Amino acid sequence: MLTHPTLDQLNTLGLHGMAKAFGELIDNDEARGLAHADWLAMLLDREDVHRQDKRLGARLRHARLRHLAVPEDIDYRAPRGLDRGLLTALIKGEWIKNAENLVITGPTGVGKSWLACALGHKACRDNHSVLYVRVPKLFDDLALAHGDGTIGRRFKSLAAVQLLILDDWGLEPLDAQARHDLLEILEDRYGRRSTIITSQLPVAAWHTVIGEATYADAILDRVVHNAHRLDLSGDSLRRLAPKPVA
Repeated sequence: MLTHPTLDQLNTLGLHGMAKAFGELIDNDEARGLAHADWLAMLLDREDVHRQDKRLGARLRHARLRHLAVPEDIDYRAPRGLDRGLLTALIKGEWIKNAENLVITGPTGVGKSWLACALGHKACRDNHSVLYVRVPKLFDDLALAHGDGTIGRRFKSLAAVQLLILDDWGLEPLDAQARHDLLEILEDRYGRRSTIITSQLPVAAWHTVIGEATYADAILDRVVHNAHRLDLSGDSLRRLAPKPVA
């Protein structure tokens, strides 16, 4: 068999998964006894896996998740009021298909951002587009976009992503522009896309942070109406983590 020309042709055609598998199989004594159909099936399977991995890598790069978190690493033992049943259901991902929201609240250090990123990672694995942003930086970026005329394009990109993670919401009161921008983002996404919001503040305190009753009612209606809730409590996991040995 013309091994090297075959490998070159597979790579030229962009079938890199098949090319790698072909190189491994041709040097495998056990594989030489396989029927042609079995060879082809194995090569196609490897190409499919290779392409899935590439797509996942692209989705994760676009998501820009803050933490390298996956659902398999969630610590259910830490005393933070984590609803394991609800989280198990969230990991399955039906809520994203149904364009529902998730609100994660609790004091600093209990793992709100980490859990949001773990769910974001699972959404990427489920072939959903994901974007993570910290709310203070988002408002700064949107203010610049208003200035340079790119705000329409920015709103469009935020509306398109299937799961938007808004982290660290409520650190400071909103000004008029931020209120308007947040309502625009949530209005574009309501009933069409899913949003995760993490906050140190309980939902009952969000009215005060938004700062204007009409906007507050409209924003909360678009977030809380169809939102799952993870209300965490307890001490900071950072303080509970073991200190490195000197």
